[in-house]
Amino acid sequence: MIHKTYKELLAGIRTFMFDVDGVFTDGQVLLHPGLDPVRTFHTRDAYAVQHALKEGLRIIVVSGGVSAGVAESFARLGVQEFHPSVANKNAVLDQLVAQGLDLASTAYLGDDIPDLRVMERVGLPCCPADAAEEVKAISRYVSRFPGGRGCVRDVLEQSMKVQDKWLTEQAHHW
Repeated sequence: MIHKTYKELLAGIRTFMFDVDGVFTDGQVLLHPGLDPVRTFHTRDAYAVQHALKEGLRIIVVSGGVSAGVAESFARLGVQEFHPSVANKNAVLDQLVAQGLDLASTAYLGDDIPDLRVMERVGLPCCPADAAEEVKAISRYVSRFPGGRGCVRDVLEQSMKVQDKWLTEQAHHW
């Protein structure tokens, strides 16, 4: 059996699924009584997401957490498929598959144990540099960037370059 490299797999990826905490964020939250937990996103990750959407790639975000600020941030980027407060990410994947999601053309970027079952099923499992060891062990690609520090941009940029969707006219506009 011939195994494709992750670069070869990137050419066929049309859907990107992401966890939030530990992927878009560094996994830390600022807690203050009476307020939603405060998280930070890297602007390069945000740029890559909105650019990928403009180029026709599908972005799905699945998170165990819930935050009005996180939901609002993804909405501003154009992400229409945001699934917050998910206790079982594999069940969400089952629903998406029932609606026609092709697993072979899907990449998932996760960082911890709740992401494992989904990652085992998709065509290209990926993780940030600082992911849990169990996640790294099943990832076809481990970004050199940690969560919250550009790992989302890394995966999207590499895929879009392989697909000739990176330095398009859309790339020069937010």
